[in-house]
Amino acid sequence: MSDILLYAVTSLLYAALGLHFWRTRWSGGKTESAGIASWERSAILAPLLLHSYLLYAGLFAAAELRFGFSQALSVTLWLTVLIYWVESLIYDVKGMHALVLPLAAVCALLPAFFPGPGTPSYTQTFVFRVHLLVAMLAYSLFTIAALHATLMTLLERRLHAGKLAGPSGESLAGPWASLPPLMTLEALLFRILTLGFVLLSLTLVSGFVFSEELFGKAARFNHKTVFGIISWIIFAALLVGRYGWGWRGRTALRWTLAGFAALLFAYVGSMFVLEVILGRV
Repeated sequence: MSDILLYAVTSLLYAALGLHFWRTRWSGGKTESAGIASWERSAILAPLLLHSYLLYAGLFAAAELRFGFSQALSVTLWLTVLIYWVESLIYDVKGMHALVLPLAAVCALLPAFFPGPGTPSYTQTFVFRVHLLVAMLAYSLFTIAALHATLMTLLERRLHAGKLAGPSGESLAGPWASLPPLMTLEALLFRILTLGFVLLSLTLVSGFVFSEELFGKAARFNHKTVFGIISWIIFAALLVGRYGWGWRGRTALRWTLAGFAALLFAYVGSMFVLEVILGRV
């Protein structure tokens, strides 16, 4: 089976599962009350394993490592699906799959159309691959945090508007019944943010301290460094505000989304401009 066909199959499987979760958890007035079924969890493994193979073949087994915005998004959504799959063993996160899987369907297909620029020889080293893995883990965790923040914002708005009560007086109605409680989402959000902040810190520190080994040159300030530091400052302030002054609600959500936006500009956004808009590959 050719790689392009594998990309297509992986994307279609993600999309089909995303549609399934959307129809059974979000659309209409009725939702399934039970958590994610064992067959659904097993079904998610099929595109996830195919996605894993494609990433390994493209980023590690290939003679030349090519890495750009499409690979960054693909790795990020692969890790996002993986983490949600693991979380589904512990938490009831069935409503989140309807949002994550369609994004994975799009991002898993991107490398087939945007192969990314070639990379220098130093990217083949073990140290660089560890650095890349840690960075992508951080991106993935902050992607999940941004999704959580978006959903929490929508939930909070509906709560203040008095639109969450069902006809029988239950606390949640329609598709919103598929989501975890707001307090659970908030606690999970800050656990994700804390771990993501630790990994982002490791990425930035290793990038500066081991710049010669990682990139073959001394550390320097550029757009990626500036936006990376900005995102680190935003997340640091958010965590200090949370654990020092009890920040929560809209304040925490706005800081989360602002930090995520800065992190996207640090690499994915800039690479998209260079590769697609300016054509510099």
